[in-house]
Amino acid sequence: MYLFQGLRKVKYNEVILVGSGIGSLSTACLLAKSGKKVLVIEQNYLPGGCVSSYWRKGFVFEAGATTLVGLDKGQPLRYLLDTLGIDINARKLTHPMQVRLRNGRIVNRHENIEDWINEAKAEFGYDGQEEFWRLCYDISRFVWDVSIKQRTFPISNIKDLTNCILNASPKQLWNARWAFKSIQDLVIDFGLHYNDDFVDFINAQLLITAQNTMENVNVLFGATALCYTNYGNYYLDGGLISLSNRLIDYLKNHNGDIHFREKVENIHLEADKKYQIKTSKDEYKADFVVSGVPLNNTLQIFDGTLPKRLNEKLMISEQLNSAFQMGIGFKKKKHFDTIHYQIHLQKPLEGIGARTLFVSLNHPDDTTRCDDKDTMVASVSTHWPDPDKNIDFDKSKREQHVIDKLVKHKFFSKEDIVYTHSSTPEAWEKWTGREYGFVGGYPQFMNIKPWQMADARLDKYKAYQVGDSVYPGQGIPGVALSGIIAFEKLKMDWM
Repeated sequence: MYLFQGLRKVKYNEVILVGSGIGSLSTACLLAKSGKKVLVIEQNYLPGGCVSSYWRKGFVFEAGATTLVGLDKGQPLRYLLDTLGIDINARKLTHPMQVRLRNGRIVNRHENIEDWINEAKAEFGYDGQEEFWRLCYDISRFVWDVSIKQRTFPISNIKDLTNCILNASPKQLWNARWAFKSIQDLVIDFGLHYNDDFVDFINAQLLITAQNTMENVNVLFGATALCYTNYGNYYLDGGLISLSNRLIDYLKNHNGDIHFREKVENIHLEADKKYQIKTSKDEYKADFVVSGVPLNNTLQIFDGTLPKRLNEKLMISEQLNSAFQMGIGFKKKKHFDTIHYQIHLQKPLEGIGARTLFVSLNHPDDTTRCDDKDTMVASVSTHWPDPDKNIDFDKSKREQHVIDKLVKHKFFSKEDIVYTHSSTPEAWEKWTGREYGFVGGYPQFMNIKPWQMADARLDKYKAYQVGDSVYPGQGIPGVALSGIIAFEKLKMDWM
């Protein structure tokens, strides 16, 4: 459909979404299901943003996230897929993760909470472990239960408030107190702060899921982050791009579309109360706009027209993490206990300061990730704090450091390696379009309470925001939830 602006013919869609991350695709599919004509515009040649996969030299590597969580009953991704009637062929992992500590000990993370408590006692000592983990698990169950019920949170108008009151319970009010207490406080309460191995373990696990360490993460989000392995962890054949593609298939079958290799450069609300969207290729008009790129980028493309209050929500490079990532193809020579590993390094990775490696392997029964059936693929990443700082970084030296660590931990021998490549923050910025190339979402901070998170409403009119800068630090379930919340608020406001 076209509209005329003067003598120019401009393409029109009811809703245009910027970016094809899981948050954006969640909103797009829910809007398409409700009858809206939807267009997603993606600057990359592949969908998914940080939940994507790509082919290189006979191997399919993950572009960001490698663990699929959120499919359990009552969790956001499960709610989304059930609402849309989408089935995905996900393999449930019997062993979610293995953590290799600096002292040489191995910690096996189990889904079953009783098995995990027994493991934690055996590795970190009996004192305080059971009480700590039972409380964290109970809080995590509460958070996921509330998050899908309170789909207009955080509150920004009277309708949100009314909806929250209707779905409120005394338990919600009681558990709100955990937002004022950090995970570090909880560790101290249970007398675990003197246990150096346990403290290192907690901080390393929080960096994966909350993008910060225990003194900065409140108990509500931190307990949920620490217990993500106590829920169903899944693997998708072909990589996590398979999830993005299933959502895109649904969108295209419900009067929606997606454009690739097209970058949104400017969005402006015109006098006719429609949004003008200029891209690297075309010009559009829309009644609604949903930004699926982080707030840092969103404010740039809206060209200073959004409320000043949003500037307070932005984060600078010093607060964010990017990643040094390696993709490694190697000859299959052994059986692995799991496909996800976290390795604690004896010394920080030189030039970055990262203290852990996260390693994800392809599932042994997935024949789509390698052209040669006798090979495997590893996606390896480590946090890169303050990615905008200037450092002298020798990429080949860091690659060799990572390979040496994986050889030491007997993932493969150097002779088994078939192919390698690596990425720095500059590559992440190019791939995702995110300022500073940051990954993993906005970190959790104690001074930002859940009700102080950025609202899905951008301009108090018809522009909305989704993604991991709105609902930060909880991975795929969190960004799916952000998409569900944006849809609910848009529907409540205008439909």
